[in-house]
Amino acid sequence: MSKIDENKQIKRESLLDTAFRLFTSKGIHKTSISDIVEDAGVAKGTFYLYFKDKYDIRNKLIVHKSSEVFKRAGLALKATDITVLEDRVVFLVDNIINQLKEDTTLMGFIHKNLSWGVFVNAFIEAGDDSEVDFNDLYHIMFGDERQFDNPKVMVYMILELVGSTCYSAILYSEPVGIEELRPYLLRTVRAVMAMHRV
Repeated sequence: MSKIDENKQIKRESLLDTAFRLFTSKGIHKTSISDIVEDAGVAKGTFYLYFKDKYDIRNKLIVHKSSEVFKRAGLALKATDITVLEDRVVFLVDNIINQLKEDTTLMGFIHKNLSWGVFVNAFIEAGDDSEVDFNDLYHIMFGDERQFDNPKVMVYMILELVGSTCYSAILYSEPVGIEELRPYLLRTVRAVMAMHRV
């Protein structure tokens, strides 16, 4: 990476980090582009090199933050010797639950967006600066797609299930706390996979 590209990456990251901090502390509606660039220490024109408006940076930030969650889970999986597919998926889900439990601010920010669309967009973002290629991760997990009726639908259902159930359980302990819910959720993930097996 050239020095110019490195500087661009640093500025983009600074804008994303600053926007995340402001959006989660003040709220998106009370945060202006001027607030973001001032706190990030960049010119307003620099903001528009990367983002159209504050809703564009919010959307890219959701993908960026969700992508980081998936990347960390993928790296943790790579460090194991788990070979059974269902166990690999349960490990990923469990790791994601742990990350969201540890960072409730992140959970609150991405809760409605931990979905298939974010997972797919994470593939695109991963091509920029990631150590983990999500296309590779997907194909490692579901390389022999013939064993499932429709693996993409299955992954979609698992992601939607995890994202929606974790939000209430982690932030509000509703209907129960995440630790009480976790075994049921992980069993349900296994059941979803079993139902999709050919």
